[in-house]
Amino acid sequence: MIFTKARSVVAMTLAMIALSFVEASPIPSNSNVKAYIPVRERVYTAEQLAGHEKLAKRSSSGLNDWNCKPSASHPYPLILVHGLLANSWDNWIYMGPRFAIAGYCTFALTYGQMPGIPLFAGLDKMENSAVELSAFVDKVLAATNSTKVDFVGHSEGSLMPRYYLKNLGGAPKVRKYGAFGAIAYGTTLDGLYPFLDSLGLYDPIQNIIDPVCLSCFEFLEGSPFLNALNAGGDTVPGVEYKFVVSKMDEVVTPYTNGELRTVSPLVSNVVLQNLCAVDLSDHVLQMVDPIVFHEMDAFLNPQVDQTVNCLSALD
Repeated sequence: MIFTKARSVVAMTLAMIALSFVEASPIPSNSNVKAYIPVRERVYTAEQLAGHEKLAKRSSSGLNDWNCKPSASHPYPLILVHGLLANSWDNWIYMGPRFAIAGYCTFALTYGQMPGIPLFAGLDKMENSAVELSAFVDKVLAATNSTKVDFVGHSEGSLMPRYYLKNLGGAPKVRKYGAFGAIAYGTTLDGLYPFLDSLGLYDPIQNIIDPVCLSCFEFLEGSPFLNALNAGGDTVPGVEYKFVVSKMDEVVTPYTNGELRTVSPLVSNVVLQNLCAVDLSDHVLQMVDPIVFHEMDAFLNPQVDQTVNCLSALD
């Protein structure tokens, strides 16, 4: 999951500069856009201040509270599914507490660990990781006395759960599936994969990498795993999907490979830059992007503000 950190820093810097222009620019007249109030002029309710205080004190706390019971406003428990080389806390250190404070019973698992490799997860075959996810879903359903859960996934979390839905009987247990940094149809790694294949280096490199990462080659465009997963359609009936992709994604190439191709009222794809043209978040930075968070929150809960744009980054 962690690639091109230098580019990520540059992207974040440019995004902050761009957002400063947005703040300084007049807001066009549009009934769907809220007027921006400068931070120094905002007035917060006691409830909002308490929420901010709780958020400031939390990192991954608020997740996996097995005594949490879904409320009328958030009737379905939420399971967060991390990406490759991540785990249940570092992938969700930004979004996890925010979902919890928003009122979701929020859970996260670490899956796909390989023997002798601490911290970094998502490395095992996705078929095996999906079995772990299945057990975790059942545990959450039992603890919360619920019939369905919602998913939010990042990167591998946009892919592995689809195996669970299609092949392990998960569809009746999942209501909504939101994901970002999505990778529905694999990646060419900026053309590196076909280049290595043309040189006959694919198999030798796979033999080196497989002992520490069985899932890595499953991500590649045209892999047997992806071909089987997408055969007959890339979604399952009854589950509502929203996948977010970024034009700046350097891991999922082309970025359009992250989009689902099923045509259905229950399936939608969102290009991050269509929400905010100056959002330069790449694959990693989407984890800490407030615009992405608001899009996921709006997808899960129709009661929240459905207008997500550049101003969402300032909330």
